[in-house]
Amino acid sequence: MSPRTRPKLAVWKFASCDGCQLTLLDCEDELLGIAEEYEIAHFLEASSAPGPGPYDLSLVEGSVTTPADAERIRHVRAVSRRLVTIGACATAGGIQALRNYADVAEYLAVVYARPDYIETLATSTPISAHVPVDFELRGCPIDRGQLVEVISAYLSGRRPDVPAHSVCFECKRRGTVCVTVAHGTPCLGPVTHAGCGALCPAYGRGCYGCFGPSDSTNFPAFIPLQRRDGRDTLGITRVLRTFNAAAPEFDAAVRKELPQ
Repeated sequence: MSPRTRPKLAVWKFASCDGCQLTLLDCEDELLGIAEEYEIAHFLEASSAPGPGPYDLSLVEGSVTTPADAERIRHVRAVSRRLVTIGACATAGGIQALRNYADVAEYLAVVYARPDYIETLATSTPISAHVPVDFELRGCPIDRGQLVEVISAYLSGRRPDVPAHSVCFECKRRGTVCVTVAHGTPCLGPVTHAGCGALCPAYGRGCYGCFGPSDSTNFPAFIPLQRRDGRDTLGITRVLRTFNAAAPEFDAAVRKELPQ
């Protein structure tokens, strides 16, 4: 009896901190089950011996920040049957997307003794700005349970069941008192994608938006609440331009607030 042919899984890194790849390694017991069902063919964070494609499922961490990145992601797409972006960098440009609002040439001149050796793009962009993406898994870093769900879903041939509602739902589920209602604490929970388990509100802090925009962001109603709770234009700009600076919903809200 011939051995069962397992689908191939690949994990790729672009401009990022590796935190989302480490989430896969942190799956511990779940990782053993994944390895039984998938051939983990390309994962340089875990092995220096990558296997050849094509790959049935590619997980891509990181944003596109260099000309080489832009060329490499097209190759990854070409050798991948399904491509899933994981984390804020891959889905929304990441913290490095702050360069999109600054003079990159000035940064190069200040930081590097020989900026002519540096090849970089003027912007940091999500993977979906360059190639078609089958699914986006948000978070900085991503949630382990959601990652396992995505991998399992594609193994079963179904769409991943990852909720797109806001962090407020998670506060209600765990019985956390709303920090905004109870204490007047500014919080991004109403406009932020669920997945963190409402970690910050559970400790009395407002949500920082690590998981990017939810599927229902009503900024015309939300921004006045932020001002009521003490955030000025600079504060609103800073909190929305962090982990998911290039997320279209966050970016549009900030541009509307800033003086033209």
